[in-house]
Amino acid sequence: MNVCYSLLIALSMYSKIPVPAVQWTKPRLRYTMCWFPLVGVVCGFLLWGWLLFVKWLDLHFAAAGLLGTCIPVLVTGGIHFDGFLDTLDARSSYGEKEKKLEILKDPHTGAFAIIGGCVYFLAYAGCLIQLIYDGFYGGVSGEKNLAAFFFAFPLERALSGLSIACFPCAKNSGLAYTFADGAHRNCVKALSTVWICFCLLGIVWICGPIPASLLTGVSGISFWYYWHVSQKEFGGITGDLAGWFLQAFELAALAVLALYGRWIITV
Repeated sequence: MNVCYSLLIALSMYSKIPVPAVQWTKPRLRYTMCWFPLVGVVCGFLLWGWLLFVKWLDLHFAAAGLLGTCIPVLVTGGIHFDGFLDTLDARSSYGEKEKKLEILKDPHTGAFAIIGGCVYFLAYAGCLIQLIYDGFYGGVSGEKNLAAFFFAFPLERALSGLSIACFPCAKNSGLAYTFADGAHRNCVKALSTVWICFCLLGIVWICGPIPASLLTGVSGISFWYYWHVSQKEFGGITGDLAGWFLQAFELAALAVLALYGRWIITV
């Protein structure tokens, strides 16, 4: 029964999917991060459904990309992007660890967050428009490359869940500490690894080995950089840093696939 409660907590915390509200208790938090990638599955399916709808209506690929950019944010309610913006502000301060952690807690939005958020959405929309264009008009190779991006959503959340179970927390409070302290760490590690393998094998099966290799490389580099920044600059992870990693990984995966899609079509 606690497994079901963990599912409801994961969906209510990390998405805007309407689910019954349940009380957070330590036994119910044990498996929450195991369900986290399921939110990514929902994001991927909704984006895929949106693109099918776009093709049926014969809408312009630019409209498909611009509106498609909104789907992950609408599904999650912007919880991860909020952490991304807070982390931009904190890292841009170039202060000591304590100062950066204080900035993460500050509810106010700084100039660096606003600038970084605008740049992020422009880059995301541009890459998604290119990926959709090549997917619509680049034949089978373009379609497979576009499909590979749908797997990035559960993959990044599986990596984020793995970090909660493996990385030390920067402080003994906050969202990351709550889930890390309550998690059944061995179970979260095992199931996060299963999710990661499932995503990568799915990409190989549906899209081919090259997109899978590209996303494997992006996963490894992004995960290492996440660990490096969190340990060196903050002394551990926080919920905001986890959101920053997730958004950064998503954009990196999108950019790499968009560049690869352009290459396979032009070569």
